[in-house]
Amino acid sequence: MALKEWMTCISWRKRTKCGSYQDGIKSEEPLLLAELKPGRPHQFDWKSSCETWSVAFSPDGSWFAWSQGHCIVKLIPWPLEEQFIPKGFEAKSRSSKNETKGRGSPKEKTLDCGQIVWGLAFSPWPSPPSKKLWARHHPQVPDVSCLILATGLNDGQIKIWEVQTGLLLLNLSGHQDVVRDLSFTPSGSLILVSASRDKTLRIWDLNKHGKQIQVLSGHLQWVYCCSISPDCSMLCSAAGEKSVFLWSMRSYTLIRKLEGHQSSVVSCDFSPDSALLVTASYDTNVIMWDPYTGERLRSLHHTQLNPPMDDSDVHISSLRSVCFSPEGLYLATVADDRLLRIWALELKTPIAFAPMTNGLCCTFFPHGGVIATGTRDGHVQFWTAPRVLSSLKHLCRKALRSFLTTYQVLALPIPKKMKEFLTYRTF
Repeated sequence: MALKEWMTCISWRKRTKCGSYQDGIKSEEPLLLAELKPGRPHQFDWKSSCETWSVAFSPDGSWFAWSQGHCIVKLIPWPLEEQFIPKGFEAKSRSSKNETKGRGSPKEKTLDCGQIVWGLAFSPWPSPPSKKLWARHHPQVPDVSCLILATGLNDGQIKIWEVQTGLLLLNLSGHQDVVRDLSFTPSGSLILVSASRDKTLRIWDLNKHGKQIQVLSGHLQWVYCCSISPDCSMLCSAAGEKSVFLWSMRSYTLIRKLEGHQSSVVSCDFSPDSALLVTASYDTNVIMWDPYTGERLRSLHHTQLNPPMDDSDVHISSLRSVCFSPEGLYLATVADDRLLRIWALELKTPIAFAPMTNGLCCTFFPHGGVIATGTRDGHVQFWTAPRVLSSLKHLCRKALRSFLTTYQVLALPIPKKMKEFLTYRTF
């Protein structure tokens, strides 16, 4: 089905009032840029789930993956179409690496996974070691660096796809229940972590024919989410429990449990410099942690807007998703109170809201400025997000924290206030 057949363009909306400022940060209502809606393909069993449980951008920003329900994943070249995207996104978002080899412009693809799709994850780009693996199993695949997409399915299988061609490369078996989430190591080593309702996490090496190299056990409930720190040292997993687990990605052993939520934790994400971890729970709170020390740095409480948006009985007891912006200064959250919230890192209240119905997941465009959200109806919505020029102080902190742990920072012979800033203790 062509892109134009299932995409609904949402025209630009004029702001009706000026943005407000909080502690020097401008607050503007996110604008809805575009919305993707699946058709109603009669060949699919409508008992299959239609929810969009996962959306993802490729790390270079050239592809968008959308689990639209009914066992289907859409792979869409980004940007969608120039008239739908604000000025300034085209230059960075469309990588020329996969277009300069005479293969023409990338085209959208439909991946029929055969099962309800719950988790999506792109590999880092490019991933040169992968070409030998794919060529061994699929000689027809051109000898190029390969961007791949992993899909976690309802039957416990994980299917690995080559993005440029849409070919199925591998089928990973081992989980006994739904594969709820997936995460690749950002280093490009093609190590994949999967989280499942069978209460385990599994580690796969795609450079070794998808060999399962470790099973992580210890959760007592379904594992909803897994996130690998950008420095590849830690793995966080969130299950239907009040605590989250931090694992070493070097030894695959449990480092610590983080306890502080009052209900099930369902989403987690590391900051771009690995210095912070955020977790979202049904208890209406997002907690910001120092993953190195286990210290709880801040809680962000989701309160209902006053007055409420409508008269319906909407409960705010279910947070669904949390994610960091690519520069590490903002968070986005999706909750069951029909709101997308954007938070500035140093503030305790949201700086912006957007009304959305039945939200399930959210993710930032890797170059900033756009948030993609998925819904229970199988829709994807693209929203404007804050575009910010990071201060020199934040850039220095981000650079230092990318290779220094909290303990190493505290051991530096520098003033106390500088240590507090570098360890995010100046909130």
